[in-house]
Amino acid sequence: MSHALPADGEAPPEPISAHAFKGEVRAWAERIGVQPAAVHIRPMQRKWASCSSGGRLTFDTGLLAQAAVFRDEVIVHELLHLKVPNHGKLFRQLTRAYLRDGHVEATT
Repeated sequence: MSHALPADGEAPPEPISAHAFKGEVRAWAERIGVQPAAVHIRPMQRKWASCSSGGRLTFDTGLLAQAAVFRDEVIVHELLHLKVPNHGKLFRQLTRAYLRDGHVEATT
């Protein structure tokens, strides 16, 4: 997956703190109705995030410098795995329902 880059002439988004990012995760978790066992932020080599079978979410530190819309996509994607462990039809429908404004879904 490619990084979300600003359009030509646009300034890159201001990075947010890890604390603020975890606040975004908590807000989305409440909205979706799930409770992650733990939320971690660390450098990841090949993906933006992961969700363990025990409910532990790990996000790449690079997300802190991404646009809010893209962060939301990744956060929602991982939180939905606490409800649906695969990328099947139900998962895709829920993703679209939570991210209605039409931006492209992130894949991890």
